[in-house]
Amino acid sequence: MKVLKFGGTSVGSADRIRAVAGLIDNGEPQIVVLSAMSGTTNTLVEISNCLYRNEKQAALHIIQNLEVNYYIVITELFETEAYIQKGKTFIQTIFTYLRSFINKDFYPLQEKAVLAQGEIMSTTLMHYYLEECGVNNTLLSALEYMRIDKDCEPDYFYIRQNLKRELAQPDTHPLIITQGFICRNAYGEIDNLKRGGSDYSAALVGAAIKAEEIQIWTDIDGFHNNDPRIVEGTKAIRHLSFDEAAELAYFGAKILHPSSVQPAKKENIPVRLKNTLCPDDEGTLITEDSPAKNVKAVAAKSGITAIKIKSTNMLLAYGFLRKVFEVFEAWKTPIDMIATSEVAVSLTIDCTEHLEEILKDLEKYGTIEVDRNMAIVCIVGDFSAGKSGLGAQVLKALEEVPLRMISYGGSAHNISVLVKEEDKKKAMTDLSHKLEDLQH
Repeated sequence: MKVLKFGGTSVGSADRIRAVAGLIDNGEPQIVVLSAMSGTTNTLVEISNCLYRNEKQAALHIIQNLEVNYYIVITELFETEAYIQKGKTFIQTIFTYLRSFINKDFYPLQEKAVLAQGEIMSTTLMHYYLEECGVNNTLLSALEYMRIDKDCEPDYFYIRQNLKRELAQPDTHPLIITQGFICRNAYGEIDNLKRGGSDYSAALVGAAIKAEEIQIWTDIDGFHNNDPRIVEGTKAIRHLSFDEAAELAYFGAKILHPSSVQPAKKENIPVRLKNTLCPDDEGTLITEDSPAKNVKAVAAKSGITAIKIKSTNMLLAYGFLRKVFEVFEAWKTPIDMIATSEVAVSLTIDCTEHLEEILKDLEKYGTIEVDRNMAIVCIVGDFSAGKSGLGAQVLKALEEVPLRMISYGGSAHNISVLVKEEDKKKAMTDLSHKLEDLQH
């Protein structure tokens, strides 16, 4: 059995829903994971923000506009009056539920329930459309099997056992439609896997059933050797390893959620990235190993903050680094890059929610310098220890770009450099042009 995930743009209109239905109606057993229709989650976040601010009329106005948009989709999607009415009745139920929050106190728990409605709507409309077309399918609620634990990490045992139970039901068809992103938490409340979590959902489902293949369908033909939004003339990469894909996803390649690689790698399940607009294109295949190549791709991550802790006593201070890391652990803030010398340690973070508290805690260990509005440029390829000269060529390509930090040697697949946000485009373009010979 395969697991196929389709993102918001892939189901973003009546035409796109019909196109996806045509792709999955192929007689093969498969679990299809859907995101909310494009724009819906952002709108639901906007509604939630209005409710937090007690702006009831503004929230009502946004709810009404979104409801009208869905009624338009329904009239365009379905052919028969029976299914048009069935779709409208269902949508009316969803929006009555959303309006029920207008006169209540609004908390983060309610926001999670509001955000879940996007995936519930997209999967139900797909289920109805397939029914209207005479295609047998089962709508399986992710809330019946997808769960995170008290640390907000996937509960692998729970997911595997409950998904196995649901799939064993006698009325389950070989074609199964389910939601990405949404889940329950350890207390049984509606929760989610954070933004972009539909990829993660598909990977968790694939790992749980030991799928033949996990396919992530988007509107681009796989990973590219650079960011096509920034650099012209990029090309799709046909084969990556799990580690290479994880590096690219984490450091800015938006096509794949960073967390989604690990479950597939754990069970050694191939992941294939496909384009819904060009379904015959082979896309990018991700497996345990991939053909060796010097430089495969460049990606970038913006919104980075660099912190330098300088202490002349650092060399003799046993446990200094441990104390620094404990500050970030206490504030649950991950570190992206790190560089050390005898008297200083520099590191980067992309989450600044607790930055002021972190800086206050770090001041007891030395002088603090902070650089905001930075970007990490990540060069992914084969940088194994046996190779010589490749790192020098990468840095040579960046000779006209001021570098704030360099990370080399922490991974056999990655060289990362920290630059100012204003220098990011030049860094990526220079790498693309000057390392072109190494990418063939």
